[in-house]
Amino acid sequence: IKSRFYTCSCFTTDNIFLDDYKLHVRFVSEHQFRLQYQPLLTRLGCVTEQQFVDVLTKVSQEVDRRRHTCETSAERTAAIKNTYEPLHPHVYHLQESYLAPELKQLVAYCSSSSDACEEGLSELLEDVGAPRVYRLPVFEKSFCEQLVEELEHFEQSSAPKGRPNTMNHYGILLNELGFDEDFITPLREHYLQPLASLLYPDCGGRCLDSHKAFVVKYAMNEDLDLSYHYDNAEVTLNVSLGKEFKDGNLFFGDMRQVSISETECTEVEHRVSEGLLHRGQHMHGALPISCGQRWNLIVWMRASQERNQLCPMCNRKPSLMEADGFADGFTKQSESQQNGSCELT
Repeated sequence: IKSRFYTCSCFTTDNIFLDDYKLHVRFVSEHQFRLQYQPLLTRLGCVTEQQFVDVLTKVSQEVDRRRHTCETSAERTAAIKNTYEPLHPHVYHLQESYLAPELKQLVAYCSSSSDACEEGLSELLEDVGAPRVYRLPVFEKSFCEQLVEELEHFEQSSAPKGRPNTMNHYGILLNELGFDEDFITPLREHYLQPLASLLYPDCGGRCLDSHKAFVVKYAMNEDLDLSYHYDNAEVTLNVSLGKEFKDGNLFFGDMRQVSISETECTEVEHRVSEGLLHRGQHMHGALPISCGQRWNLIVWMRASQERNQLCPMCNRKPSLMEADGFADGFTKQSESQQNGSCELT
């Protein structure tokens, strides 16, 4: 069966992150790359030809990895299914008992009456000081502990592991581990969608129809921080799962169209078992942790009706490539979508 979700072809060329230079680049050919980036890279400290060749090698390897993402992900998923024995099998199936009572109350407010509105819901959420960023209780702490134990058990196993993205070296793709169907999808559909419908109707909050979910890990001698960026999402949920850590706060700037030089950033602390809900195009980053380990669940929620008009990663009409699962959340548009209807199919 062919997937109904697609990836934009810019995935193989755009937004390649050069960690050493904290720079996102586009690669179509070596000629284009030299013309476009060599002067900037030189200013950032890439001064010798060998350093530039090293950058080209890294970029070429990343392009090659992206071109083969579907096959390698399918191979890893199959290998995990065949060889990995979960420590806590129950955490793969969302149960109401895992959720904070306050989250269930928020969802009940959204569906309780026709009077439910953004203003009413935002009054029930904690304002963290950054525009339209909300803190909310998501899970019970006991569930967070068991989920982290399961993730550590997987991390220490011999099962193959894929990186969540070019900016996080340490983390786990939850679809490959088997969390999508019975955990993340019902979490999105039954709990996050009602909140996003009221809070973010202007950026696809009413039409979230797919997601990408992963866990990132920050630890000493591993990833310590995360550079300023925006997400490939319409709405993002970021939940702190634990463990013990110091510092590592998030910081939020402005939307991606605004230069950081014109931006005043707001720092927001993580609280274990609580989540931050924000617009995907809201620029943000993570400050370094100073000790311990921090695990975060990230759910990038997508609205095909929004992204079918304009790919958020290349700012062009998406050029669709077939892919597996939810891919990057693009669909071939139906008549109703083209006419602006927000029905989920």
